[in-house]
This record gives sequence, structure tokens and C-alpha cells, in this order.
Amino acid sequence: MVQLKINKLCMQFGDRLLFKADALQFAKGDTIFLQGDNGTGKTTLMKVLAGLIPATSGELVWQGQTHTKWWQKSPQLGKLVYLHQHPYLYEGSVKYNLSFAGRHQKMSGKLLAQRVDAAAKMAGLEHLLDANASNLSGGERQRLAIARAWVIQPDLLMLDEPVSNMDKESRRLVLEMVHTLKRQGTGLLVSSHQTCGITALCRQTWQIENQRITSGPFNTEQGSVQEESLHVITS
Repeated sequence: MVQLKINKLCMQFGDRLLFKADALQFAKGDTIFLQGDNGTGKTTLMKVLAGLIPATSGELVWQGQTHTKWWQKSPQLGKLVYLHQHPYLYEGSVKYNLSFAGRHQKMSGKLLAQRVDAAAKMAGLEHLLDANASNLSGGERQRLAIARAWVIQPDLLMLDEPVSNMDKESRRLVLEMVHTLKRQGTGLLVSSHQTCGITALCRQTWQIENQRITSGPFNTEQGSVQEESLHVITS
């Protein structure tokens, strides 16, 4: 099973302790809702897990091997994807962005073309394939980023405020893409200030409170689910 284990993790900024965790596990097939007040370190934790910044102490165990920057090694590249709420897009067209990661994963040209077309349709961007990604609206940029992740179909996907400031149609399209990845077995770690269709997919929770990270089952009845998400979740 594809999994990332976190042992004795500690994150500090100078003398200030942000959070610590004794043991956590994020595996393919997991659906985890990362919760905590503003400033507790949700985004920082995701960046640590993605290998973008180092923790103060502790270890990340990827597939049984301890790494500090496991994401730099080619066997793991693309296996875990982190998407910020303001995603980075490459300079170039929508099509270029959708196909970029696939070209680095030894994906055949035929398969990549099929996935790019399918992702563009799911994201409602098929009419914008030749448009410059920098000219997209905020909602379109977020849809493109998730569609780009869908193309490579990662084993683990971290979503940081995936539907913030989105219109209703964008939220629906994003939920459909995420739900498709979940059905295919992708593990999800979702940070959101509000319950929504994506958080309703979660079955576990990581809670950052009093500078500690704890895990447990997530009760989907803890918050209301947006109306537009119900059809996708139950279909």
C-alpha cells in the first residue's frame, strides 16, 4: 500500500511551537479532513508532507524508507500532489499546463492526450485549451490545477481550501473531479474552513488544537453539506 508515515513531528519558528504530532499516517484510499483554527499550521503541515519545507524535527517515512526530501527522487515524483488555494500555473496555454506533468511520467502520447481531453471536459475548460493560463479567472485556475492533478492521477492528493471563493458551477465541477479520483483510490487530505461536498467525502479527521495534531473518525453530520454536492456524493 502506498503510504506516508509521520513520526515524532515537530514544527517550530524560533521559540514558538506551531504543532507537534506523535504519529500520523496518510495512505492511498484515505479521506482525511484537516481541521484547525486560522494560524494553527494547516498549510504548513501540508507543505512539510509535500517536502516543500523541512520540519524542525521528526521523520517522514515513505514506502518504508525515511526521507527528508523524498519528493525529489523520481520513483515518488507525482505520487503525492499538494495544491495550494492559489495554485501555481506554468506560463503557457491551458493544454500545456494539463500535459506538463504527464510528459515527465513516461506516459504514452496517446494516453496523455486522452487524459488531457477528459480532464479539460470535466473541468469545463475544453473551450479554453489554447488560452493562456495566466488569463483565467480564479475559479478557472483552481479547476485547471485540480484537472492537472487528475491527469497524472496521484496516489495521494492534498487540497488546501479547494473551493474557496468559487462560484456554484466551479464547486460542482471540482467536486466531480475529486470524487472521481476518490473512486479510483486516490488518498485525500483536505483543509477547509467550511464543510462542503469535498469534506463530506472524508471519513477521518486530523485536528490541530492546542499545538497538537490528533487523528480520529470524522462525522459527516458535524456540518451541513452544500446542496449542489449531494447528487455527486450519492450517485
